[in-house]
Amino acid sequence: MESETVGADSPNTLRELSIVIPVYNEDENIETCLRGIHDQVASPYQILIVYDFDEDKTLPVASRVRDELGLHLKFLRNRYGKGALGAIKTGLHSADTKYVVVTMADLSDPPAVMNRMLSEARRGRADLVCASRYMREGRQIGGPFVKTTLSRLAGLSLFHLTSLPTHDPTNSFKLYTKKVIDAFEIESTGGFELGLELVVKAHFGGFRVAEVPTVWTDRACGESRFRLIHWLPNYLKWYVFALKNNWLS
Repeated sequence: MESETVGADSPNTLRELSIVIPVYNEDENIETCLRGIHDQVASPYQILIVYDFDEDKTLPVASRVRDELGLHLKFLRNRYGKGALGAIKTGLHSADTKYVVVTMADLSDPPAVMNRMLSEARRGRADLVCASRYMREGRQIGGPFVKTTLSRLAGLSLFHLTSLPTHDPTNSFKLYTKKVIDAFEIESTGGFELGLELVVKAHFGGFRVAEVPTVWTDRACGESRFRLIHWLPNYLKWYVFALKNNWLS
């Protein structure tokens, strides 16, 4: 299943933002997610929903909401292998706009934060903007204790031990400029550690990184695809990468 963008609120050339949403049977969440984007994101955008298989229950619900709201929405089949990593890579590499935001369909990420992320990037303050749970005004509601603790420790220790200018580099909710996406080959092999990889590469590669506060809320419906034990070594790789590059700089 693949669909062209639809809707007529503004020409393609005026759209500067792509919103990438990897999905896996998010039929219980996707309608509220899309309505939230429609109601809260102020700038013209296109939505790229990336899926693994045609029977994904997300797709018919998203199609109905797209047609009802007139959303500029495209369905993309994951072309880098099943799972979150391949889906996010597919979305990042398929986007043809200046800015790209990765967000989840599980309602954890507040769509209104995208407006502030865009503002930071537009003012020339950042090539990559992290939505931060651990900075002032940021917060996390719910979530597994071990995962939350490790994420917070990783973010705060990198902030204090290195020059990385974000308290929350592991959060997947980020805005990337197209030039950052094009500058680096994605080496991640696990899953959501891709966000940590790109933020440390961007910072130590001379790009500007900024952060804005967000309030992250654990999903109420469906099953998380995050696999802590399986992906932890992949996060450690980029954590050590940041430490080494800081010492060498």
